[in-house]
Amino acid sequence: ILTTVAFLPQLIKTLQTKKADDISLITLIMFIIGVLSWIIYGYKISSLPILLANLITFLLNLSILISKIYFSKK
Repeated sequence: ILTTVAFLPQLIKTLQTKKADDISLITLIMFIIGVLSWIIYGYKISSLPILLANLITFLLNLSILISKIYFSKK
């Protein structure tokens, strides 16, 4: 549960401040690729806990990535 929601405070902070300059784009992309790998693995072995936890993690991090890109253009 902790690793799944670990990025929620970062997402909240990013949305509140409308800044994501302190977040490394490369690290974020690498992490998202890793989470996607876990999603594929969870699907392949039919593990709902792995699949759901990583889908939530993916959505949180994708939201941070979109925010970073969006706010950096302003």
